[in-house]
Amino acid sequence: MGAAREDDLAGVIDSAAFERDGALRFERQLTAADLETLKSLADERAAERPGRRIAGDPRLTELLSPSGRVGRIAAGLTSYRARPVRAIIFDKTANANWSVAWHQDRTIPVKERLDVEGFGPWSIKDGLLHVAPPFEVLARMATLRVHLDAVESDNAPLRIAVGSHRLGRVAAGDAGTRAAGAPQQVCLAEAGDIWAYRTPILHASDRAVTTGRRRVLQVDYADFNLPEGLKWRGMEAT
Repeated sequence: MGAAREDDLAGVIDSAAFERDGALRFERQLTAADLETLKSLADERAAERPGRRIAGDPRLTELLSPSGRVGRIAAGLTSYRARPVRAIIFDKTANANWSVAWHQDRTIPVKERLDVEGFGPWSIKDGLLHVAPPFEVLARMATLRVHLDAVESDNAPLRIAVGSHRLGRVAAGDAGTRAAGAPQQVCLAEAGDIWAYRTPILHASDRAVTTGRRRVLQVDYADFNLPEGLKWRGMEAT
């Protein structure tokens, strides 16, 4: 699988590899100042919690915009209409050390409940309304994981089943079997690296072996509107 560096991102992003594999690594995308800003945000909002939604914070506005150092990757993989529709900070530490079995991300946050064919079931996550959309919605989205700390093999790197975003909706009970039948990639990273994924890719994460921190800002992007009056919850303050 390929990787892009900061100095060649302005060139052609390997969109074919992204569609084939469902994942691309972009190396050294953040400045030292970006990292310090995001680490401060993580410490304020999500310290030692499995995950915390981040919205309404002006420190993210430019960074996540289509011209920002994070958003330009999403724009290059989808279109310049790409906008962040959800952001979550994960902070894995010795005191907050969890594992996640193979699964697909299957819900999106919306502003209000409307009965639209193919959307459901509905749920509340972190106090926000979520719905499971048709698979075609998830398949058009991109998810970026912005690494604030280095992630080595013993620090709970994300594992993905390469190409599994093309399997369609996978039943939760079948996720492990389907992942085992695909090539697997361990997504190591340095601080400042960004991994981009097709949102429905099968992924998992083990408990960390080391006691260091593993802070990640995960941002879902979409470059389209939802149908029949449904609206993305977006990055507005709650």
